[in-house]
Amino acid sequence: MKNILVTGANGQLGNEMQVLAHEYEQYTYFFTDVDTLDICDEQAVLNYVTEHQIDVIVNCAAYTAVDKAEDNKELCDKLNRVAPGYLAKAAQSRNASIIQVSTDYVFDGTNHIPYKEEEPTCPASVYGTTKLAGEQNVLEHCHNSVIIRTAWLYSIFGNNFVKTMIRLGQERDTLGVVFDQVGTPTYARDLARAIYAIINKGIVRGVYHFSDEGVCSWYDFTKAIHRLSGISCDVKPLHSEDFPAKAPRPHYSVLDKTKIKETFGIVIPHWEESLKECIKAMNN
Repeated sequence: MKNILVTGANGQLGNEMQVLAHEYEQYTYFFTDVDTLDICDEQAVLNYVTEHQIDVIVNCAAYTAVDKAEDNKELCDKLNRVAPGYLAKAAQSRNASIIQVSTDYVFDGTNHIPYKEEEPTCPASVYGTTKLAGEQNVLEHCHNSVIIRTAWLYSIFGNNFVKTMIRLGQERDTLGVVFDQVGTPTYARDLARAIYAIINKGIVRGVYHFSDEGVCSWYDFTKAIHRLSGISCDVKPLHSEDFPAKAPRPHYSVLDKTKIKETFGIVIPHWEESLKECIKAMNN
């Protein structure tokens, strides 16, 4: 019987971890968010992990407001770099494991073929820089650690691109969306399933990439969201420079998932299949 701590439990991924927990009843769960455990408080983290005899930590907590991070460097650094280190040290003290969720933003997005785990990182934003530092902090302080980089996360929970495009599509006749940024949407429930697969199979230390299968632009993604939601809005393709943002976005952030599939025997669905499933869940 393993005791599993999930931090950031009120976010997209944390909520999906909670939804799937009933499928894995062999574990005891501790779902926390900032109101029940401040992961920026090192002593509080150590006390919690010790007291509840935690065997696996899944850190879903992060500062994810990419543009705001450019101005809130200190808070972003605290949540994305410092706190994961505290969690990793607490895990190590019990010979426990930690799964740290990271991002495609650790790359600058100048590739033209899918990014493998061992490729040189080169973050171009505060968000990406702090998330990369968080990865390094976790690997340094806990031997049984797994880093999962993911991209374009959406869910029935929280605020995300899918919900925004549905709302805007219903409110407007026309909409402009960038077509020159390419990646892969990831349904947070698929990522949660992958995390459970890793826990079930057993931690194999290292960095892994996970997103759904396939490739698209934000424009293609929006068209699919509207088609599956029965929305008739005229979506126009925009260049990135038509849509200036404080933090630079990777133009290409497709992740190579060979390693996670082969190591843990994970089967990953195509992004359109998962989008269909998510929108169906939203409508229910």
